[in-house]
Amino acid sequence: MNKYCYLPVIFGLFFANQLFAQTDDTKNVIRSLYSESLAKGQSYKMLDYLTNKIGARVSGSPQAAEAVEWGRQQMEKYGADSIIMQEIMVPHWVRGSKEKGAILSDKLPGGEVSVPVCALGGSIATDELGIKAEVVEVHNFDELKKLGRKNVEGKIVFFNRPMDPTLINAFEAYSGAVDQRGSGAVEAAKLGAVAVIVRSMTLNHDDNPHTGAMHYSNEVDKIPAAAISTNGADLLSKFIKEDPKTGFYLRMSCQTLPDEKSYNVIGVINGSELPNEIVTVGGHLDSWDLGKGASDDGTGIVQSLEILRIFRTLGIKPKRTVHIVLFMNEENGLRGGTKYFEEAQKDITHKYIAAVESDAGGFTPRGFNIDTDQVTVNMINNWKPLFEPYGVYDLKKGGSGADVYQMKKIKAITMELAPDSQRYFDIHHNVNDTLAKVNPRELEIGAAALASMVYLLANFGTGK
Repeated sequence: MNKYCYLPVIFGLFFANQLFAQTDDTKNVIRSLYSESLAKGQSYKMLDYLTNKIGARVSGSPQAAEAVEWGRQQMEKYGADSIIMQEIMVPHWVRGSKEKGAILSDKLPGGEVSVPVCALGGSIATDELGIKAEVVEVHNFDELKKLGRKNVEGKIVFFNRPMDPTLINAFEAYSGAVDQRGSGAVEAAKLGAVAVIVRSMTLNHDDNPHTGAMHYSNEVDKIPAAAISTNGADLLSKFIKEDPKTGFYLRMSCQTLPDEKSYNVIGVINGSELPNEIVTVGGHLDSWDLGKGASDDGTGIVQSLEILRIFRTLGIKPKRTVHIVLFMNEENGLRGGTKYFEEAQKDITHKYIAAVESDAGGFTPRGFNIDTDQVTVNMINNWKPLFEPYGVYDLKKGGSGADVYQMKKIKAITMELAPDSQRYFDIHHNVNDTLAKVNPRELEIGAAALASMVYLLANFGTGK
């Protein structure tokens, strides 16, 4: 065997020894992080202010601007060594008046029944009178293409593929269905459709439509795009099966305004020994407008800010520099995450070794998804005994958060805090995304888990 084949093993053992060179001290620090968060945590208090005093924070809105300033003040209050206001231009979409949706059928008393709908983020409006047209139901883009222009032109396309309830990880179920929301309007417009209706991205059967981002293409006409609640989708599907001539009425008044100036807010904790190496952690400040943006992603924001507070309170001085980033415009553009990556890519004086995001809700943490090579994942699993006493047991290879995934291009490992996923899509992008759906203890446990991972990365590195 080539002698170099032994290098990964030797390096892994060296890295493991480095991790546990001061095992008792490290365990004590982790214990102190959890104790501080659970006994004196400020995450829930911050989230109360962010959601109930500022409210929903659609990119480009006055509330988003207020949240930026609030985030800056929190970092100043908690003692960041410096604060960077990273300027970006962001889209500004507004919903307008409440949308109207109705199933049209001769089989109904009065010829119609209202169903809950909402505009998808970024959609254009209908005209003032709305759109009335026959509906065609499909479950995927292949079905749509098989229908062809002759069966789609002039009609409303109804995308009715549910999230797969057999998948244990709800984010996998979401990933398997969300393409119809993002690209449905483009694919339907190619065949001459006048609008699209998309089944809401949730495993629940209820009357709450879920908004979310969609996009257009300059190569085809823009058509209105709306989400329909799952109960509404089931009812519409039932009527279409009974009467293929079933129609739909849709009225929306949303619009896209000129881009607005905004900022990523970056709180810096200077490294005590390796200040030119950076560990990034954060969440996104913006949210959709139907709820208050508590779980998506107020929880990630306050957990990230809590790291700064806890480190300062406990006198923890990480060896490497930590960037706590409140990203702007994750929901409908990723301009904040892209800007942060672009500036990091140009930065020749620092090495960005890891980027961690919390954007999966404030539920009980189960582990971390780690987006890097398997050798490094295995090395990071040497930390597993430090997390297991706190119920965090799953340090596995997987995808990372939307705002940090680009950091892989400059060889940073990327991670995402992975809480229990079962309830997240009950509230995701709908009216129920409020403080009341966040459990204070679960939120603080998540903050401690995030702080622990940042502490370990900042003090022991990644082995890369």
